[in-house]
Amino acid sequence: MSRMRRITVSPVLKGLLSALCKIDIHEYLAALDEQKAKYGNDCFIIAINHINFLEVPILVAFSHPRKVTGLVQQKAWGNPVMAFIFNTYDAIPLNREGAYLHTFRNVQDILKAGFHVCIAPEGTRSSTGILAQGKEGIVQLAYITGAPVLPIGHFGGQSFWENFKHFRKTPFTMKAGKPFHFKFDKDEAGKRKKPSRETMSTMTEELMGQIARLLPEQMRGFYAEEALKVPQHLDFLE
Repeated sequence: MSRMRRITVSPVLKGLLSALCKIDIHEYLAALDEQKAKYGNDCFIIAINHINFLEVPILVAFSHPRKVTGLVQQKAWGNPVMAFIFNTYDAIPLNREGAYLHTFRNVQDILKAGFHVCIAPEGTRSSTGILAQGKEGIVQLAYITGAPVLPIGHFGGQSFWENFKHFRKTPFTMKAGKPFHFKFDKDEAGKRKKPSRETMSTMTEELMGQIARLLPEQMRGFYAEEALKVPQHLDFLE
């Protein structure tokens, strides 16, 4: 049912969003298509900055027919419009009060089913567009699933409501970085070893630096310096 609803809803949603915004996400779409050509069914964890409501419908609608969903706070289903979009695109609810392991197993299953899964490491909207401090959950997710990470940075949406009040289209740009695996240590059997909290913190900083470098300098916020560094814990895909 979700598949048929996506086929019906996506062009309508794209038309509405295109009427409100001038959308440029060709880099992001090209990254997904290149992944498909090179790696087949190996799907990405998409790490994206979180500004406001706008990036979610743009991301899922313009990705179609590519299969993209996301990890979304459970309380966000309280908005009936967003709940309809989440259910249409098979979003995965995240209860921040617990059950993380169960949620991460759900993500693992949906990655295996051929979906890219989007997650915002900041965990909350910035509204101003300035990148806030990331949380370590995405490193844990990559450790459990073994999936590669695609960093995405978008900007322009922070001006949506001001533009909307003046009947102006909002320029919305989404840029893609280089996909990578986190460099987890391996045991004698070749299995990933869980990193220490200190290492997870460093990996998170390096991930956020990859997102920050895709943004205008004034939006890099907490990770302005990290964006200029050479990461030591990321293994970029060829």
